Amino acid sequence: MELAVGGGMRRSASHGSLTESDDFDLSRLLNKPRINVERQRSFDDRSLSDVSHSGGYGRGGAFDGMYSPGGGLRSLMGTPASSALHSFEPHPIVGDAWEALRRSLVFFRGQPLGTIAAFDHASEEVLNYDQVFVRDFVPSALAFLMNGEPEIVKNFLLKTLLLQGWEKKVDRFKLGEGAMPASFKVLHDAKKNVDTLHADFGESAIGRVAPVDSGFWWIILLRAYTKSTGDLTLAETPECQKGMRLILSLCLSEGFDTFPTLLCADGCCMIDRRMNIYLALRIILLAVLPIVTRGVYGYPIEIQSLFYMALSSALQMLKHDNEGKEFIEKIATRLHALSYHMRSYFWLDFQQLNDIYRYKTEEYSHTAVNKFNVIPDSIPDWLFDFMPCQGGFFIGNVSPARMDFRWFALGNMIAILSSLATPEQSTAIMDLIEERWEELIGEMPLKICYPAIENHEWRIVTGCDPKNTRWSYHNGGSWPVLLWLLTAACIKTGRPQIARRAIDLAERRLLKDGWPEYYDGKLGRYVGKQARKFQTWSIAGYLVAKMMLEDPSHLGMISLEEDRAMLKPVLKRSASWTN
Repeated sequence: MELAVGGGMRRSASHGSLTESDDFDLSRLLNKPRINVERQRSFDDRSLSDVSHSGGYGRGGAFDGMYSPGGGLRSLMGTPASSALHSFEPHPIVGDAWEALRRSLVFFRGQPLGTIAAFDHASEEVLNYDQVFVRDFVPSALAFLMNGEPEIVKNFLLKTLLLQGWEKKVDRFKLGEGAMPASFKVLHDAKKNVDTLHADFGESAIGRVAPVDSGFWWIILLRAYTKSTGDLTLAETPECQKGMRLILSLCLSEGFDTFPTLLCADGCCMIDRRMNIYLALRIILLAVLPIVTRGVYGYPIEIQSLFYMALSSALQMLKHDNEGKEFIEKIATRLHALSYHMRSYFWLDFQQLNDIYRYKTEEYSHTAVNKFNVIPDSIPDWLFDFMPCQGGFFIGNVSPARMDFRWFALGNMIAILSSLATPEQSTAIMDLIEERWEELIGEMPLKICYPAIENHEWRIVTGCDPKNTRWSYHNGGSWPVLLWLLTAACIKTGRPQIARRAIDLAERRLLKDGWPEYYDGKLGRYVGKQARKFQTWSIAGYLVAKMMLEDPSHLGMISLEEDRAMLKPVLKRSASWTN
C-alpha cells in the first residue's frame, strides 16, 4: 500500500475518511507565500545570543530527498543543514538517524504530511504504529524546522486543523468541537487512484480516551513554526485563529472546579494507559492503602505544564480583535492563577517535604496550612531518601487528600521550557537530575517517571497491565525521545554539560539497538520487552537534541520567557512577539 495521498475534507463521523472529491480549499492556505524575515533570529524577552554559535534558523529549502513508507527511496539529502552551517563534524550515527527519519515520512497528494510512529518491519502486529500521531510528530517537526525544511510542518498544521472540523463521536457521545485527533492514517487506493485520510479522536484508542495533549502540542508547534520561519501569516489566518479558539474553549470553560488546573482522565497524554485505580477501588482501599491513590487521573503534571505552555503560546499569537480579545482576557487570568497554584502546591523540595511531614490534618477555615488535607502518613518511604538537600521538582498530581509524589520527566522539562517553573525552581530541577543521575538517567536517558510501582500496588493501579510491569514502558521505563526535552531544559538553565553527558550515553546504544521506543530496567539497560524498533520520535528526539546542542539558538522555537505583563491586567498584544 502506498502512503501518498491527495487531500479532501468533509464534516463526518470521526471514523470517516477524507478524499480528493471532498477537498476543502487547502491549497489556498498551502500556497500562501512564506515571509522570510531577519527577525527570526531573535526570540523572547531574553536574548539567546550569548549561547548561540551563529545566526537564525529560517534557512528555507525544499525537500531535496526523503522516503515514503510505501514508495521507497525518493532521494537522499546530504549533510544536515545544522552540521553544514556550523562546520561541525557530526557523530557517525547522525546520518543514519536522518535516513531513518526520512524513511518514516508519509505523503498526502504528493506532499509530505507527517511521520509514522514506527517503521518496524520486524514487528508482526502493526496496531496503530503506522499512523501519524500529533504528539509523536512534534520532535520530527522540530528536526525539520531546525534543518531548514518547514513545509512538512506547515502541511501538518493545516491538515490537522481541517481534521479538527470533523464531527467526532465515540459510540453515541459527541466530542467537543475543538478536539484534535490523537492520530491519522493516510491510505492510497491504487485502483481508484483516490487518497483517503482516516483520523482517530479516541474512538479506536486503547481505553477509548480522547487525547487532551494533542491540541496543546498543536498550538506549541504552530508557535515553533512561526518562530523558526518568521512567517506570521499562517498563525494569523482565520482558520488558525479559529482553531486556537476552539481548543481554548474546551479547557477554559467554567465549571465546578475550585482549581485552575485541568481535570483529566487516565490515558489522555503520553502516558496513554491506565496508571491509576478506579474511583470505587480508591474509596474502598483508601484506609488501608493510601499510596495506591496516585496516578495520572486528576491533575497530572504533564497536562498542566502543556496547558500552561499552550496558553502562553496562544497569548502571543491570538489577534486582538473582537473574537480574540475575550480569549486573551481569559488566558491572562488563567495563567496568573495557574502559575501560582503550580508553584505553590505542586512544587516539592527538601523544606516543603519536611513541612508536609509535619502537617496537621482536618484543618478548617481559610487560614489552613494543609489546604488539601494531605495525610502525612501517605508520603512514600522512598521519597525521604530520594530528595536531596539541594534540588526539587513538580510532583505528579495534586488533588484533595491525594498527592502523587513521583517524578515525571516530561512535565518537569516542559515546566522549565514554558517558564512555569521559576528560575530558582528550574535550577533546582537540574540539581535534582545531577544528584540522582543513576535513578533518573542511568544508562539510557530518560526515566519517564520515578520510581516504578510494583507488586500489589501495580496490580491495583494498572489493573495488572502486562505492558506496564515494573521499570518498563510507562512504569519507570527509559524513553530516548525525552532526550530533546532534557537538552532544551539544560540549555535554558545554562547546564549544557548535563545534556552532553546524556547524549553520549544514548549514542552508545541507539543505532546498535535499532532506535527502540523505550528501555527497561532500573538503569534502562535493556531494550523494552514490547518496544518497537525504529521508533520515529526516538530518532527525531536524538536529532533535535544534537542540533540544539550544536546551535543553542534553536531553543527559541520551544522556549518561552515569563511575560511579566501577564501578572497585570494588561491585555494589549505585543506586535513584536517574533522578535
